[in-house]
Amino acid sequence: MIVPITFHIPDALREFTAGRGRVEIECSPTTLADALSALWTHYPGVRDRLVTEQGQVRQHINIFIGDENVRYTGGLASPISSGSKISIVPAVSGG
Repeated sequence: MIVPITFHIPDALREFTAGRGRVEIECSPTTLADALSALWTHYPGVRDRLVTEQGQVRQHINIFIGDENVRYTGGLASPISSGSKISIVPAVSGG
């Protein structure tokens, strides 16, 4: 049985996910890159907002698997398990 991966989508990206703040994808990814590829299959407009032309996570985007920032767990190679919750968090700036 496949337990879906849940993506939490920020307001700024919901125009690319048909207004959905939470997207569940039924797949069995082993890495964050696999999970994101599955998300992009359903919502291709999100891809260019999250990664560069070279395929790296954009500097102003933070992605968490559970409570762990993927910048410190292996980036796109970070391991994913069934039922993982992935949060996409744009950096907040201001003064």
